[in-house]
Amino acid sequence: MSVPELWVKNLKVAFTTADEELVAVRGISYQLNRGETLALVGESGSGKTVSALSVLRLIPEPPGKILSGEILFDDQDLLKLTAKELRERRGRDIAMIFQDPMTSMNPVLTIGEQIIETLLRHTPLSRKEAQEKTIHLLKQVDIPSPEQKLDQYPHQFSGGMRQRVMIAMALSCSPRILIADEPTTALDVLIQAQILDLLKQIKKESQMSILLITHDLGVVAEIAQRVMVMYAGDIVETGPVDELFKSPLHPYTSGLIKSVPTLESIPQKDSKLNEIPGTVPSLSKIPSGCPFHPRCPSVESRCRTDKPHLKETAPGHAVSCWLHP
Repeated sequence: MSVPELWVKNLKVAFTTADEELVAVRGISYQLNRGETLALVGESGSGKTVSALSVLRLIPEPPGKILSGEILFDDQDLLKLTAKELRERRGRDIAMIFQDPMTSMNPVLTIGEQIIETLLRHTPLSRKEAQEKTIHLLKQVDIPSPEQKLDQYPHQFSGGMRQRVMIAMALSCSPRILIADEPTTALDVLIQAQILDLLKQIKKESQMSILLITHDLGVVAEIAQRVMVMYAGDIVETGPVDELFKSPLHPYTSGLIKSVPTLESIPQKDSKLNEIPGTVPSLSKIPSGCPFHPRCPSVESRCRTDKPHLKETAPGHAVSCWLHP
């Protein structure tokens, strides 16, 4: 039986404007099991990044606010920790890497100082020991000549190398959970593959759990064991990666998979790639019933008025759709 490392229950997150409260995450629940990679996928605006940032309470308040829910880790609700208690958890137990390292690294500190500072804050290491461990971490993520790179600044690294440095920083305190928000989106295909190989290797060696946020189903197929599909702030389908890719149940999941180009689907002259018509609704205009119904090719009358609930159709595979009541 899988052991949950992280358990999110009924998480609801909103953003307040001058006129109204806009709900971005609409009461989702999920478990991240020990040693697994769970992918959270969906188009931009589906709520996946907001959901992930909420785990470490990184939602800017205001305008953001976690309205309800529990986020359980080590039998503690992270939403009830004091600011000091939460700072102790961040980095040490749960770490995060972002899509663009330049926005999360200090541009006026060398990369060595930034990693050493993290180690000194969360471990009993001396400065000399922290520096030695920093060199080891940079070697672990395949940074060449790490002793020399310690004294360089983030802008002196390429995009791929900056992402490696960010991973080294995240791993510095041997966290049990790594949250990776679109970690390969800004990288070319070759560097992307190298970063994914690095994450797989680190996970294998440490048995760390990874919550991966991405819109790239190719990345999901490469690294994840389970996947959750989000749309308009809700989980619409979840299941093992192989099963969900082979037999998607929700029309949205099916549309996402069909829209991924393959060698067989290279368009001929005057033909088009498959795409899902329309766009993700804005938070102020979430449709009634199933929020996907305006874009759904299989829409029924009740889809417009009644919202389906997430229901298990097979062990570990659940869907929120009236096609599977």
